[in-house]
Amino acid sequence: MIRVVIADDQALVRAGLRKILEAEPDIAVVGEASDGRHAIEVVTASRPDLALLDIRMPRVDGIEAARIITRTGSGPPRVMMLTTFGIDDYVFAALKAGASGFLLKDAPPEHLLEAVRIVAAGEAILSPAVTRAVVERFAESGTPNSELRRQIDSLTPREIEVLRLLSRGLSNAEIAGALVVSDATAKSHVAGILTKLGVRDRVQAVIAAYESGLVTPGMTDW
Repeated sequence: MIRVVIADDQALVRAGLRKILEAEPDIAVVGEASDGRHAIEVVTASRPDLALLDIRMPRVDGIEAARIITRTGSGPPRVMMLTTFGIDDYVFAALKAGASGFLLKDAPPEHLLEAVRIVAAGEAILSPAVTRAVVERFAESGTPNSELRRQIDSLTPREIEVLRLLSRGLSNAEIAGALVVSDATAKSHVAGILTKLGVRDRVQAVIAAYESGLVTPGMTDW
């Protein structure tokens, strides 16, 4: 059973999300919150698998709530952001805060359900095009992070190659095809990268690749 907390300052939005989620036999809504501070309290009390957080909320916004939630306690819940916006500062900040993706509020119910299951299972939900566009946009003016660079240097040459392919938005199957290895081998390399970099999912690994300077916007010799 996937245990979910919903946080949004609009009661009608929360009610709609609850109705969609609770119609599924494998999902249970275990709490609701009307602002970020309340969301942190509800998550702490209910210990869900996933927190759905609106980006714009009073008192504490969704981004700060995500930052606190993903860094509190042992085995913190996954976080997915809800937004009415597309690719903008909010999305990038949410990913930096530890969110595993974002979903537009007007997404069809089936997309919401798919996203909840994917993120709860430990993956990230963000299309390759959005991942790359968001990270490239904000990496252009950044200074390489030396600590991240040291972590990148701990990767094997093959893992470096896989990380660069991840940064191009390739799936495990596409990485396997590019390197002429099995899907299981590609998946194993990705898992090793996440462990060595200390990140939760492939989106966070892509951000690390850009912030370390391993990958730069417009790079073509990958």
